[in-house]
Amino acid sequence: MLEAYFRPLELTFQQEEQALPYDALGNHVRMYNAEGNFPDFEGAKIAIIGIGEERGSVSNKGCAKGADAIREKFYRLKIHQNPQEIIDLGNLKVGHSIEDTYAAIATVVSELLPLKVIPVILGGSQDVTYGHYCGYKKLEQIINIVSVDSRFDLGKPEDPCNSDTFLGKIILEQPNYLFNFSNIGYQTYFVGTESVQLMNKLFFETYRIGQIRTDITEAEPIVRNADLLTFDVGAIRQSDAPGNAMASPNGFYGEEACQVMMYAGLSDKLSGIGIYEYNPLLDREGQTAHLIAQMIWYFAEGIGNRKADAPLTNQQNYITYRVAISDLENEITFIKSMKSDRWWMKLPVEVSKNRHMNQHLMPCSYKDYQQACSNEVPERWWSAFHKLT
Repeated sequence: MLEAYFRPLELTFQQEEQALPYDALGNHVRMYNAEGNFPDFEGAKIAIIGIGEERGSVSNKGCAKGADAIREKFYRLKIHQNPQEIIDLGNLKVGHSIEDTYAAIATVVSELLPLKVIPVILGGSQDVTYGHYCGYKKLEQIINIVSVDSRFDLGKPEDPCNSDTFLGKIILEQPNYLFNFSNIGYQTYFVGTESVQLMNKLFFETYRIGQIRTDITEAEPIVRNADLLTFDVGAIRQSDAPGNAMASPNGFYGEEACQVMMYAGLSDKLSGIGIYEYNPLLDREGQTAHLIAQMIWYFAEGIGNRKADAPLTNQQNYITYRVAISDLENEITFIKSMKSDRWWMKLPVEVSKNRHMNQHLMPCSYKDYQQACSNEVPERWWSAFHKLT
């Protein structure tokens, strides 16, 4: 039973009489707040998991205490339209070694995914993402990861797994279940040329902070293609999220971070998120905890508005466009949903002969279609095509 992996919650408002108004989220979430009161999964869409693991933190000691501070803010927010059934499993018991913690996370995630329950992990340091990935690996599921981060966290092959190296460990893992990785919001002065070149060589997608902030809607198809989203709070500018030792003057504004989380919730494909590196010891009046709480609120709001419109069936709800490009042997087929106005493009790959069977349909944006109409091959099309061929 998963209950053995967790400790019950001890939150402030639980000891305060009538501390929460009737329409606060905390009155509508099934929580593990006492021994023997572990919530069942029936009807649940989201499972909140706190993880106080910071042994992999390189320079942000104190982030182990973040989960409950976020909960205190989140459960005071109000329920809205299309409320989702949320359960809170409590805080994961930290293992004797950091590898034990990763293994415990993998077990919990691998139990939740087949039940269609989305784990929302509140870290801890971002290397916990490795344990989250291993949950998919246990199920032998090939996945796409999107990271919102000012850095790539690659490290060197010989480095131990930590918050600065976890991605490199995932990439080198054998057998490997990572199909694609995308970074949103890297800041050039934090990322070396060699790292950018390696990302390009692997046909991974990387987007500078300036690219995304120029048009935040371009983050939507990137996030829509993810199975797992990992969010480093250090990607948000210090003025909006001071509770992080690596906070920078530049980065996403708080409302932009919430917009990305809304996109994550709207994605029919996404099945897990983690928000890491929040350090309450460095926060100012709970500002960062409050922002993360609102980010989770927007994620849940997005789930409640999912369209289930990936163009796999019922073709009458879609418009198909075929664009010929002079440098390509085949046309590029674009598909637009009439329900959501979202776009996809097809890849000319014999899917039945390829192990990445769910990767032949690529989320894209209207700008990709416009680029193809200008006789240019969209960059995300090239990247996915090279991976599949």
